[in-house]
Amino acid sequence: MSAAGPDAHSGSEVVDAPQDAATKSAPDYAVPALEKALDILELLAEQRGGLGQLEIARATDRSASQIFRVLTTLERRGYLHRDRQSGLYTLTLRLFDLAHRQDPLRSLDAAALAPMRRLAEGTRQSCNLSVIDAGRVRVVAQVESPGDFGFRVRVGALFPLESTATGAVIAAYMPSDAAVPGSEGDAAASIRRDGFLVRADPLQPSITDVVFPILGRDGRALAALTVPYVATSLSELPSDRVRDAAAATAAEISANLGL
Repeated sequence: MSAAGPDAHSGSEVVDAPQDAATKSAPDYAVPALEKALDILELLAEQRGGLGQLEIARATDRSASQIFRVLTTLERRGYLHRDRQSGLYTLTLRLFDLAHRQDPLRSLDAAALAPMRRLAEGTRQSCNLSVIDAGRVRVVAQVESPGDFGFRVRVGALFPLESTATGAVIAAYMPSDAAVPGSEGDAAASIRRDGFLVRADPLQPSITDVVFPILGRDGRALAALTVPYVATSLSELPSDRVRDAAAATAAEISANLGL
């Protein structure tokens, strides 16, 4: 991880250091102590067992003295546990507790609705966001087309996982041990290779489903963004332009979720 300046050890920001043209366009607001804490949390999250102070220092490319106060603070705040006999640090359930205080659907809505509105406005097509719920596809967010026509899906609606394009995309990014139909096979492999699915809707004439996954850090699909593209003489954009816009929107939603 790059240092914020020549005195990165001290925790102070260096804002007047020379910068090239590319760097000037992206101001560096790094907080070194926070960077150390996040590096430690992310490192320990990947470990099955604990790590000692020297091991953590080596893995984060810092000295033991640099991380001592950070480790002490994280332990005091309840994010880390230090075994008194071995001296090894492990994560507590503090982060798990914080994550589960936040309604995941509320987080999805907050991250997705603004980008989805821009997608609907730019393509003149409706779009929706879906998750897996008890083995079926549930629509959790929907933005209608601002045009005079469009295909609307009710928020809360449930659809079969196996027979929908949205379900196929979510299933393709689920691990094989999750017992989700459609997570393996040539069709799932093709979706993972392309990163999306464009498929004619088998139930609705003149509709092509354009679906992109919203992926977590572990590669699983947390949700799927679907544009039920209505192909008529009134459509303002061809399906490939809508596909590109949906790809950008899915990437923006992922970024908003911190993924």
